[in-house]
Amino acid sequence: MTGGTVTDVREALLRPRPLVRGPGLTPPELGPGPLLWAVRAPQDGPPLDVSVLDEGERRRAEALRRPAERALYVAAHTALRRVLGAYVGLPAASVPLTRLPCPGCGGPHGRPAVARPYDAGVHFSLAHTDGLALLGLAAGPVGVDVERVPGARLAADGARSLHPRERAELAGLPSAARPAAFARCWTRKEALVKATGDGLSGAVLRDRYVGTGARPAGQPGWTVVDVCVPAGWAAACVVPEALSARPAVPRARRTAPCASRGSRGRR
Repeated sequence: MTGGTVTDVREALLRPRPLVRGPGLTPPELGPGPLLWAVRAPQDGPPLDVSVLDEGERRRAEALRRPAERALYVAAHTALRRVLGAYVGLPAASVPLTRLPCPGCGGPHGRPAVARPYDAGVHFSLAHTDGLALLGLAAGPVGVDVERVPGARLAADGARSLHPRERAELAGLPSAARPAAFARCWTRKEALVKATGDGLSGAVLRDRYVGTGARPAGQPGWTVVDVCVPAGWAAACVVPEALSARPAVPRARRTAPCASRGSRGRR
């Protein structure tokens, strides 16, 4: 984990810090603003180390057919457990994860969370896509999403499910600019429903306007901000307005051990 400040979520892009191998993890204070880390899978080296994953995570990893996808899943979930373990005071393999009740139906498929009694004051969100993962922690509900910018045809197909104003915005752009604008919009919606615990239903896609432009549209009670990721991806983070009143300023710390050697050198 590299040191530095987290950009004020009300003003600009958030810049995630890379997780790299290191001697140990002393976590920064979990301030009101979100803390973000980028994770990449190792490009080479020994076989995947799944020792800190639970049985369900190992089954999901094994079910992934593409080696690169499997490696990123293992790296991301290993990083999540190691970071959470540092905050709740448990070995990474012992961090109990659960699902909160769905705010709509009460079923056990809401936001992922640390299970009681270790859950006090630590909220997280994890997203991974083709080659890149994003991990967010905050003192309250947080949602993150990262996506590869799709091709023109996929972007056009996906745009049909968006809010009418968002569809109109995309239609008014040059064709070459539409995929990136669509990806910005989609990650904002994904991050929002992860923070709220709602599912990404057709109604959410159509009814919630987050915009496709350079700055996200406001959401009552929530702060939506784009995340700085390499070209070819889009990412977003959402936290309650109360948590974004001032930026979190973590002190410089040692690097965190995790399986993300490939993230070295990223911004």
